[in-house]
Amino acid sequence: MRGHGGVETAFASNPVSRALRAWLGLLLLAVLAPAPAQSLAPLRSGQLPSLETGAPLRDIAVIDGRPLALADGEAWRLDQAGKAWVRLPWPAGASHVASIIDDGTQAWLLSETPDTHEVTGVARLHAGDEQLQLQPLPPLPAPLRDARGAWANDTLSIAGIGADGKAQLLQLSTNTQQPRWNTFAGWPGNGAPSSVVARAAAVLVSVPDASGTGEKLWRWSAGDGWSERGQVPGRLLPGSGHALGQANALYLVRDDGAHGQAPARLMTFQTITSAWATLPGAAPAGVVAAGAWTDGLFWAQRSADGTRVDFGYASVQSSKQLLRWLDWIVLTVYLLGMLGIGLYFYLREKRNSTAGFFVGGRSIPFWAAGISLYATNTSSISFIAIPAKAFETNWQYLTNNLIAILGLMFVAVWIVPLLRRLDLMSVFSYLETRFHPAIRMLASALCIVMQIGSRMSVILFLPALAIATITGIDVVWSVLIMGGFTILYTTLGGMKAVIWTDFVQVFVMFGGALFAIGFIIWNIHGGVPAFFHTAMAEHKMHLLDFSFDLTKATVWGFVFLVLFDVVLTFPKDQVLMQRILSTRSDKEAGRSVWTFAAVMIPGGFMFYLIGTALWVYYKSHPERMNPTLPIDATFPLFIAAELPMGVTGLIIAGIFAAAMSTLSSIINSVSTLASVDFYEKLARNPTPKKSVLFAEVTGVAVGLVAIGLAIVLSRFDIHSLFDVSIELAGLLGGGFAGAYTLGMFTRRANAPGVAIGIGSSICLTLVAWWFKLVHPYFYLAISILLCIVIGYLASLCFPASTRSLKGLTIYADRTG
Repeated sequence: MRGHGGVETAFASNPVSRALRAWLGLLLLAVLAPAPAQSLAPLRSGQLPSLETGAPLRDIAVIDGRPLALADGEAWRLDQAGKAWVRLPWPAGASHVASIIDDGTQAWLLSETPDTHEVTGVARLHAGDEQLQLQPLPPLPAPLRDARGAWANDTLSIAGIGADGKAQLLQLSTNTQQPRWNTFAGWPGNGAPSSVVARAAAVLVSVPDASGTGEKLWRWSAGDGWSERGQVPGRLLPGSGHALGQANALYLVRDDGAHGQAPARLMTFQTITSAWATLPGAAPAGVVAAGAWTDGLFWAQRSADGTRVDFGYASVQSSKQLLRWLDWIVLTVYLLGMLGIGLYFYLREKRNSTAGFFVGGRSIPFWAAGISLYATNTSSISFIAIPAKAFETNWQYLTNNLIAILGLMFVAVWIVPLLRRLDLMSVFSYLETRFHPAIRMLASALCIVMQIGSRMSVILFLPALAIATITGIDVVWSVLIMGGFTILYTTLGGMKAVIWTDFVQVFVMFGGALFAIGFIIWNIHGGVPAFFHTAMAEHKMHLLDFSFDLTKATVWGFVFLVLFDVVLTFPKDQVLMQRILSTRSDKEAGRSVWTFAAVMIPGGFMFYLIGTALWVYYKSHPERMNPTLPIDATFPLFIAAELPMGVTGLIIAGIFAAAMSTLSSIINSVSTLASVDFYEKLARNPTPKKSVLFAEVTGVAVGLVAIGLAIVLSRFDIHSLFDVSIELAGLLGGGFAGAYTLGMFTRRANAPGVAIGIGSSICLTLVAWWFKLVHPYFYLAISILLCIVIGYLASLCFPASTRSLKGLTIYADRTG
């Protein structure tokens, strides 16, 4: 009789077994193999026509898409056809050229005194087909030597050395009627700047280091002052620095000790990771001037005989990381699985009961309802934007999740039992019982408009845009796939299908996210210890900020936000409350909120950990970033470019799941409101079967409207759709949240006063929006406060309600 060792020997000697193990080993190697080292941002280079002149060039730039070259008292511009250089008359009385500040579209001229070579003035450059025009700006407060400058966000930044030998930074807003210069202390060491790059609210300045053999990069911002960003890997070509994308600077860099005719590399500096990467595809030699080009640089090179100037350019190319066959199979299986769940509940349920369709027959287990709450609250925006936020900053925004637990505790103890006792299907039924049917219908209508206008279209469009940017899947097709499948399973299966697909989708999201974290850490040299050491050294896991700076994400700001975004708005949120109302009892309703809170903490840490892991990974592999992509595309880029086939499809399915779970919840909730708050109130002889049918038709219509709006959004260049959604939610959502607060937390509020409060809050918040009085993030809080204050004061002008308030407020049951 053979023991275990004999079995293993026989198994090992089996050729089929050996082949299977070899195949599994190769598969595991493919899954866990480190990313290839080649750059994801190749260059496309080319030549421009030569300029026949022996005059030494002072600088070059691009104005309105056409190159401009300047010498002392001379100017040339490339003609419309891009075939030849045309001389432009030099403006009479124009000062001596020091250098040009440009961003690839517009330019400013720095002028200097010929004797001292100190920069004293700056003028906006306008180049027509026949002449060069200068629009002077206020002169510098004091002359600067070795001045360099940059422009971003309508702000000019000029760095140089003052008459006292100390470094200075000057800034001027170019879009004000009376611009004036602001002076700031310069960088340590007072070295002469070789380049200046403006990046959002920060400025990068390169200067010689203390030894004089290399260069260092310094970063300045109004809040943090000057901070060192490391050593430059060589010598920067003076004036070659230009902004690229949202978080990169592009430079021409020569090796240390190389002479002026030596080739220069095009290199990017990633401002978030402080990592340098070389862009392959161009190495110009003998460069005498450089300027910004579309997603790149162009440069001037003096010919050997000195009679002409040659020009070359290089642009960064974005390559698509197309999904492969196994990714498509995984994505298809996921979508068909969601549709199967909807079809299962369609065939199982008789669909003659409104309670069965709208609140799942009030038979949903608390743990399923709680996980569905989390899935609904975690949209595709969170799946993409939270890792990007952690990649860019740290974990301070995670404080919101931690403090929200306190708000959810209050909701579970005080709000949920109150609403469960009323046996609602629409949360706005409470407003009818507490105040008047008109208040209910007004609040419900505002909620429907807000959900369709500010949430559904954005939730569909943003992930589709991110996926299209990376994988090449067309935005319209992504919108149609997500929207179409969501409409089908939601309208087929009702609330049960929504909750159980949410349940599955949470595990799809978590599985993909956890694999991504493990894959990143596996590919970091040194593993887990190196990961935590690198992240902690740069404070990337910094969490709590107890300062009172209202411009930062502090603990106190999140306490204020949770008060309005959780405690005061949770009761009126049909999308969330509908899950709580679907549970079996008051006790299970409360437990569903506790489950939501319990999942929120590890879920939040997981998505922020992805962002930190991405930061550590790309700090070690800067060549694997695409500098032209927005910061929000960081995680989608990693998914498409680094993860193995099949896993990429799984995590793309996770992004789809994050969008579809929220979208299905909104479709179901809006159709519920339309049926319960309007159809059943206005129809002559409504029956449960007709009400369910009306909800199904409404769900399809609402989904199609959202798809149409998302496709319309794809045709416009909107700077921040997330900000637009925040604005609309604040403008439309505060009124009925305030009405709920007045109803639950006061006994004196009445229907006329609440109606006045809702109308006044919307109008006054629109005034704040029109005149841009505050940041859009404050609209919701302002609207709620206005509704509460005005509604309560207005209620005092009308007789107190005589109806019983028993069970309608958070206070002990009293009739007064």
